[in-house]
Amino acid sequence: MAAQQISKIFVVGGTGAQGIPVISSLVRDKKYQVRVLTRSQNSARATYLASLGNVEFMEGTFASESDLRQGYQGCDGAFINIDGFNSGEKTEMYWAIRAYELALEAGIKFFVYGNLDYGYKKSGYDPKFRCGHYDGKGRIAEWVLYQNQFNHDRMKASVLTSGPYMDMTIANVTPMTPTVKDGIITWLVPLGSGAVPHVSLEDCGYYARWLFDNIDKANGLDLEVAIEHVHYEDLARAFENVTGHPARFIDVDLDTYWATGPMSMAANLGSGYNSDPSDPAFMTIRQNFTGFWNLWKHSGRNQGIIKRDYKLLDEIHPNRVRTAEQWFRDMNARGIEDGSGSLWERVQPENLKPILKMGEDGMQGRL
Repeated sequence: MAAQQISKIFVVGGTGAQGIPVISSLVRDKKYQVRVLTRSQNSARATYLASLGNVEFMEGTFASESDLRQGYQGCDGAFINIDGFNSGEKTEMYWAIRAYELALEAGIKFFVYGNLDYGYKKSGYDPKFRCGHYDGKGRIAEWVLYQNQFNHDRMKASVLTSGPYMDMTIANVTPMTPTVKDGIITWLVPLGSGAVPHVSLEDCGYYARWLFDNIDKANGLDLEVAIEHVHYEDLARAFENVTGHPARFIDVDLDTYWATGPMSMAANLGSGYNSDPSDPAFMTIRQNFTGFWNLWKHSGRNQGIIKRDYKLLDEIHPNRVRTAEQWFRDMNARGIEDGSGSLWERVQPENLKPILKMGEDGMQGRL
């Protein structure tokens, strides 16, 4: 049977950090048209996407059956990456399920779900690894792939599992935002000898495009991506090699991290800014990201809880970014070329910019 062809894709999460390179990759040669669901089509991120061409917008919310139905109308593909920092874990799970069901209802032919590792399950359900915004997505990813066993003749499905973006190591309002003091850039995080499977956003765009270009191969696949498992001593060394400026990683315990680290001021806020503090399912940022850091602390050398098949990634994307140093070099060269500044200039406190949409939005908004 010939591979199905997709022409128009409905995207939820298109103005997020990952959504922008995904859409850029989908429309770069005009093979695909994209419809983006957004709270505001006049935002800076939406304006940039509009400049790419083959992109249209629909104002609305993922937490609405009528908006989802309208978004799917006339499309034959879907890329759904709900913002868990907006909704909170509980709400995200419900609307991710409805997004899948309504896609079936609408006649979508290929459904891609933007996922994160189900770390709680991968750890053997050890509570110290409980991270709400990861586990919520991970549960739905398993559910989508299970449903796909019965529904693939009607709608094929795949999962794209990413992880912390490399950009988060040089951005404001992230769990690993660095500081610069006395001319030394410092990452003060509770990582020990563990490692973070950081991802390249640009490569996420490539992987998403590969899924839509290769539906029969992608069907039923959970494509788990990363650059490498980044140990932060290596991260600091890579930064020094690229910039010539001193860098260091300081390992701290969780109590110190929550007292002095980059997220200390927000520790007791909700990890989903639209979640209800009176709901028993509510998690604070501290509760959520304690599990997050425990996952990476126990994932060193690609031998712990969270693993990646780098051989598979090499086969799918032979030109992918393979090391933190390569990524730093690319970002340094690109910043100098486009006028946004060298890597060293961009990590100065006055120049740090957010990469996550919640940082840009100021953790305010509506579903």
